[in-house]
Amino acid sequence: MLRHIVLMKLKEGVGVGQIDEMSTALHALPAKIAVIKGFEFGPDILGTDRSYDFALAASFESVEDLKTYQLHPDHVPVLQLVRSLCDSLIVVDFNWP
Repeated sequence: MLRHIVLMKLKEGVGVGQIDEMSTALHALPAKIAVIKGFEFGPDILGTDRSYDFALAASFESVEDLKTYQLHPDHVPVLQLVRSLCDSLIVVDFNWP
């Protein structure tokens, strides 16, 4: 199983409506993209100086499935939305049992 982790640091001035739009779009992906085997998304709760604002964790059976997800026509506009709202994105992909 492959775990795909994304940390998101929002741009200054991003509003609640924009965050809701991003959250709704992200949460809709598992129903649209069959290769997603697990999906969690949520805000940071501590708000420390080192914290990012949101995290996404998705699970896939293989690297090929992750690539399918990344290029999927339902994922691409959501990624563009996320990028438009974020100053920084950090991604890590790793195998786990």
